[in-house]
Amino acid sequence: MKQKDYLNSGHKGFPPGAAPCLAADVAQYGWNLFNDDLSYPMAVIRRAELEHNLAWMQAYAKERGVFIAPHGKTTMSPQLFRRQLDAGAWGLTFATVFQVNAGLEAGARRIIIANQVVCDADLDALQHMRTRDPDLRIWFLVDSLAQVEQIESWAQRRKSSMAFGCLLEVGIPGQRTGCRTAEQAVELAGRIRQSGSLTLGGIECYEGGLARCDSEQDSRQVGALMERVGRIALECDRLALFEDEEIIVSAGGSAVFDLVVPGLKPSLSRPVAGILRSGCYVTHDHDFYSGMLRNVERRQGLSASLLPALEVWSMVQSVPEPGLAILSCGKRDVSYDLSLPVVTHYVPQGGRSRALAPMGWAISALNDQHAYLKISEGSPHPEVGDRVILGISHPCTTFDKWTWLPLIDEAGNVVSAVTTRF
Repeated sequence: MKQKDYLNSGHKGFPPGAAPCLAADVAQYGWNLFNDDLSYPMAVIRRAELEHNLAWMQAYAKERGVFIAPHGKTTMSPQLFRRQLDAGAWGLTFATVFQVNAGLEAGARRIIIANQVVCDADLDALQHMRTRDPDLRIWFLVDSLAQVEQIESWAQRRKSSMAFGCLLEVGIPGQRTGCRTAEQAVELAGRIRQSGSLTLGGIECYEGGLARCDSEQDSRQVGALMERVGRIALECDRLALFEDEEIIVSAGGSAVFDLVVPGLKPSLSRPVAGILRSGCYVTHDHDFYSGMLRNVERRQGLSASLLPALEVWSMVQSVPEPGLAILSCGKRDVSYDLSLPVVTHYVPQGGRSRALAPMGWAISALNDQHAYLKISEGSPHPEVGDRVILGISHPCTTFDKWTWLPLIDEAGNVVSAVTTRF
């Protein structure tokens, strides 16, 4: 067990009077949020919703004949990675070489780095990982001749004969990384095939930048991207540029993941592993991805799908004037990059159950450590000591504010915990 799995008073929100313990053993203390046993703010994961999401996404992928390699940057939690792998995930995805360590800690054997690897230190680290564990499979993205030359230069200077697995990235004009044209992509694939430092395992794209929460627009734009990926894959296959026995075709953020699925299984000369890389599904959210998911449900004919599992509990610490309450939660505790938190529930002081937040309650601003709860005229006012539960928009930038998060049941009992590795 890693030392980082031990919780103590150095972890935000962990009671200073409690003896240090393993995250998995935190239930021994009998803490309950309705008893105010933990200080506020506190980010928590609802266990039932988490388990639902794990099972739902795995079943969704399996029913469509594709695999899932969840993007680990969302949670950076080895305990949650282990749950995803145990649920049947093909592997894990990360954005940086550093993040890969958390996946290895969870036991991942197949890892996609959905980013370019360029610098010497990162290539050194990958060589170390592969030398230590020759059966470990890692692929990173390549999108330029300059990157190939950087890697070959590293190999020459290090006198290394290691060939790194890679995926050819297909990009979108005006957006981030990836080859802009089919001609550029096929030419680069040919150059990779000639390199002794790289092995081309497949093709990859990221469609999230096209999503506008407009189902017709999203379907058209993402469909065109996946058609282009398919044409490039067919041409690379025809030219025998892929080198693995199974060809990876990968895409999939968390906003329009359903739209890439039809393009993940092109008919090639070798078996194809279609890989979704959605990450936010594990806890979902209450705003941005919830809005996107309504379109997924309509397109797929689903009556229900993912559930919000991550929330931040705060306490009313001041009611300084009519129409305003100040909560003990701020930018250091909850995501705000896509939109402000959503007020979902409240618990009156001494209450033993949550109630839906009244209409007319909304977060209007955040400071570092405070949230401004605006109360519309005619809506009931909270009192100092009441608990206000906030839903989040974009789980990635809430997780990175916490070194541990309790898992709670419907009764508010802390039944376990997870740690993070940001």
